[in-house]
Amino acid sequence: MWEQLVQLDRDIFSYFNGLAIGEYTEFWIFITKIEHWFPVYFFFFFLLYKSTSWRKGFAMIGMVLTTAVFTLWLTNLVKNVVERLRPNNEPILMDSIHILQTPENFSFWSGHSAVSFAVTTVVVLLLQHYKPRKWHYLFYIWPIMFAFSRLFIGVHYPADLTVGMLVGLLMGYLFYKLTLWLFEVLKNARKRKSVPNG
Repeated sequence: MWEQLVQLDRDIFSYFNGLAIGEYTEFWIFITKIEHWFPVYFFFFFLLYKSTSWRKGFAMIGMVLTTAVFTLWLTNLVKNVVERLRPNNEPILMDSIHILQTPENFSFWSGHSAVSFAVTTVVVLLLQHYKPRKWHYLFYIWPIMFAFSRLFIGVHYPADLTVGMLVGLLMGYLFYKLTLWLFEVLKNARKRKSVPNG
């Protein structure tokens, strides 16, 4: 059963990876590079800063960065425990697939998927809490494209991406709740300080 699931994962990977040909190759190489998405991060930070008081805005930006760092740390921890080879390093695949990058670390789960979904989720939930807009959910276009690019360039299996997405959604939600809890604690602390003694 397990071997069948692994083979299905490889088959789905091979199908999507085979689509990364011709004029699409350069597109997916562009999409998969983290530095090309920095403007999205700055846009997120700007929206958070403008959504409430400047102090809360900066605090939320700090929590988004904390979310990203923690999710990346957790991802690397799990990768080094599971030790799943990436497709580009898998002997039975590497000679028959399109490889556009050659990372040497392990595959499960995808850090691109986990971090991008975690950041997007905590940003969307915080914005919905303080300044709700339906179009904020369009931000998920970024992590979806970012995650799928890893298939096309030959460095992740579908299972890596799927679990990474789920972990990212969970981390984003947990850090969103943590942010609201911290704000409530600080608010109550300020109230206690403002009450005169006696």
